[in-house]
Amino acid sequence: MARPLSLQARSLAAASVVLAAFLGLAFFALDRAFYDAAESSLRERLQGYMYAYLAGSDMTRSGNLIPPEVGPDPRFDQPAASGLYAGIVGARIIGAKDQIWHSPSALGRDLPFTADLVRGPPQFSGPIQTPVGALFVLSQGVDYNSGAKNELHLTYYVAEDSRALREQVDVYRRTLLGWLGALGAVLLLLLFAVLRWSLAPLRKVATDLARVERGTQERLDRSYPLELAGLTTGLNNFIDAERDRVKRYRNTLSDLAHSLKTPLAVMRSQLETGSEGEKLRWTVLEQVGRMDEIVAYQLSRAATSGHQTFATPLLLEPYAEEIVRSLEKVYAAKSILCEFDIDRAARFHGDQGDLMELLGNLLENAFKWARRRVLLTAHPLPAGSGRRAGLDLVIEDDGPGIPEDKVVHLLQRGVRGDERVQGHGIGLSIVQDIMKAYRGELHVDRSPSLGGARFAVRFGPR
Repeated sequence: MARPLSLQARSLAAASVVLAAFLGLAFFALDRAFYDAAESSLRERLQGYMYAYLAGSDMTRSGNLIPPEVGPDPRFDQPAASGLYAGIVGARIIGAKDQIWHSPSALGRDLPFTADLVRGPPQFSGPIQTPVGALFVLSQGVDYNSGAKNELHLTYYVAEDSRALREQVDVYRRTLLGWLGALGAVLLLLLFAVLRWSLAPLRKVATDLARVERGTQERLDRSYPLELAGLTTGLNNFIDAERDRVKRYRNTLSDLAHSLKTPLAVMRSQLETGSEGEKLRWTVLEQVGRMDEIVAYQLSRAATSGHQTFATPLLLEPYAEEIVRSLEKVYAAKSILCEFDIDRAARFHGDQGDLMELLGNLLENAFKWARRRVLLTAHPLPAGSGRRAGLDLVIEDDGPGIPEDKVVHLLQRGVRGDERVQGHGIGLSIVQDIMKAYRGELHVDRSPSLGGARFAVRFGPR
């Protein structure tokens, strides 16, 4: 398949077509305007010549016309092909042959000076093809009246060869074509420079992405135009999320391998020391249970998707209701009332599994310690200059609460608030891992309304 044209090549090709069409129309319009102006000037010039001939003609007492002896332009008096011709058609013209008088330049030439026009305004026509070439002809019928019996009707003709006009137009066209061509070339060069300058940020994005792929650059640069700021910010967030994901997988595998060393070492030492069967059996069961807890915890950490740049927003209420229905069955003996205060605009931007894990661990912890009531509150945070709104999620219970000096200790992996309560002690640490993956905040204190523990989760706008 042929390689697609670049944006710069596409823009330059499109602009070239438009510019060529515009310059072509400009050439046609200017050429037409110049031709009309030159033709109008020629007509005015011929009109002046005719007025000069009318003024230079005279009439005798007998009613005969005396043509002018000298033409208004020396070319009328040149016998050779001068390009200017004059003639008078009438019955009583002194010196005329066959009732037609010709200027010296028109003698012996077959010219269209034969029609007898009635008196009226001048008539202009041309170019007319004749044996002497294409001519522009101006003609006018004139009546002379010096008395009742001395009336004379004449028709004056003045003609000019069209070669002069054609040469003038050709020179103008060559000059115009040269200037428009030069202008088009300059405009294309300027357009090329403007496109290079305008598309430079896109080339910079491609270059920075290539550097990120090679590992020579961590993130995209921040100095981009406003139109690309959203794109580059999204790409940077995507790059950070993927790196966090890879780092989380790598750390999880490392932690899993490290955590399994101790149980394996205990079982190996028991085998090497030749412990009795019952003791060995309980030791292996204990260490296998511990390894099961470690694997479950590390797999939960690895399954956390983390912050996603292009995540679909999820409603909270359906997932919270599903989890609460399950917990109500587990803790049916306690008859706990779970209340919701969830804003309809509240959304979680992330993976469904992470949302279920987050709500499940926090609600299970609340059900475990609550006496009668659990309250789930969720409200969106204003987006501000970010691209999407944040989320405030609060879970409260009316249980004994958590002393401030034990909060940090309780959030550690494997620590339980009460050893008598069943569990592995990893739920809250999984919540912490999810919060780190989504760049959120977890705050634990005492509930002002219910008196028990209060877990406040905040995902800032992004």
